[in-house]
Amino acid sequence: MSESSAEAVAEAAAAAVVASATGAASGSWRKVTGVAGAAIGVLAAGAAAGVAVERMTVGRGMRRKARLALDSAGPYGTLRGTPGKAYADDGTELYYEVDEVVPDPGPAVSPRRRRLFGRKAPAPVTVVFSHGYCLNQDSWHFQRAALRGVVRTVHWDQRSHGRSGRGVAQHEDGVELTIDQLGRDLKAVLDAAVPEGPIVLVGHSMGGMTVMALAAQYPDLIRERVVATAFVGTSSGRLGEVNFGLPVAGVNVVRRVLPGVLKALGTQAALVEKGRRVTADLFAGIIKRYSFASKDVDPAVERFAERMIESTPIDVVAEFYPAFTDHDKTAALAYFQNLPVLVLAGVQDLVTPSEHSEVIADLLPDAELVLVADAGHLVMLEHPEVVTDRLADLLTRAGAVPAGATVSGYGSTSSTAQPG
Repeated sequence: MSESSAEAVAEAAAAAVVASATGAASGSWRKVTGVAGAAIGVLAAGAAAGVAVERMTVGRGMRRKARLALDSAGPYGTLRGTPGKAYADDGTELYYEVDEVVPDPGPAVSPRRRRLFGRKAPAPVTVVFSHGYCLNQDSWHFQRAALRGVVRTVHWDQRSHGRSGRGVAQHEDGVELTIDQLGRDLKAVLDAAVPEGPIVLVGHSMGGMTVMALAAQYPDLIRERVVATAFVGTSSGRLGEVNFGLPVAGVNVVRRVLPGVLKALGTQAALVEKGRRVTADLFAGIIKRYSFASKDVDPAVERFAERMIESTPIDVVAEFYPAFTDHDKTAALAYFQNLPVLVLAGVQDLVTPSEHSEVIADLLPDAELVLVADAGHLVMLEHPEVVTDRLADLLTRAGAVPAGATVSGYGSTSSTAQPG
């Protein structure tokens, strides 16, 4: 696609977004949303064609009914544990849940426990999962289901996401959000949920950056208590260079206008949320394009991811976005050099390209690098069997579970599979 044709597609997509999202707006706000439409239109260009074809064959009412059916029938994100609350240094309430180990019944080891870790019980390690931008703790649904009752796990919602409270420093004091703040938030969760014992840290995307920020600020914690780490679809820096799979013209538009547009949209959250509902079909196409690469992902899983992202308010989206450009925790990776580390990414990830994972692996030469060919950004939902298998192996390498353990056929998300 040439730059001129890319611009034309972007303008067409932008026009569709603006027409449906700003019908109730007027005056200067219409100008702001017009710029927003241009930025969103560039990102939507790849998805818009597919949405347009779908609209010719499936009516809006039918699409709405399909979404409602998937919402009611989809089992994803329904796992719940023992709830707890931690408090960040600015007073933000951070919500977490703990899944405790179910005592081994003895000789009658459950098939799932045996499949994961062999016949012996895991050592008393706690695996702490940190989710990504615009997601929540439920994004680890399949891994949580696989490890549930077998090893102690903690799942938490980052500030302003999921069930955690709105970031106090940002919402009340106007303080810019930083990845360092997220690292301190994780420390607060660890202090509350895992006050003692060995820890395995698992982070996806922004969650991986959070883990790096934790290490940068609390290196003694890493040395003394962390026994293994997994970085999934994440980056140690230079995210400002990501092209989102767009041609040069599209990238330039996004980089030039998106930060300011998001900030402006954040000041008109109610209007924007109404616009998001009106343009649900278009945004569904965008979310699918930037979340998955496989063609046979279960529609219920796609809808589950869409629902998580939709639930993130636009002012939170705007608040977090600038922090990624400033993120650089390359030096912090040194604290993981003597630990078992898993670095895993989807080869077709358009949000944090797999090259960023390769950079992390290059800086941690003893790490296991796993690149999943047919996977996008939400690889743990798209190919959960691969992610769960490699996590089980990581726990084995960390000495937390017996050697020789495997995971067999657990957590496929093909349209014919049954969720765990």
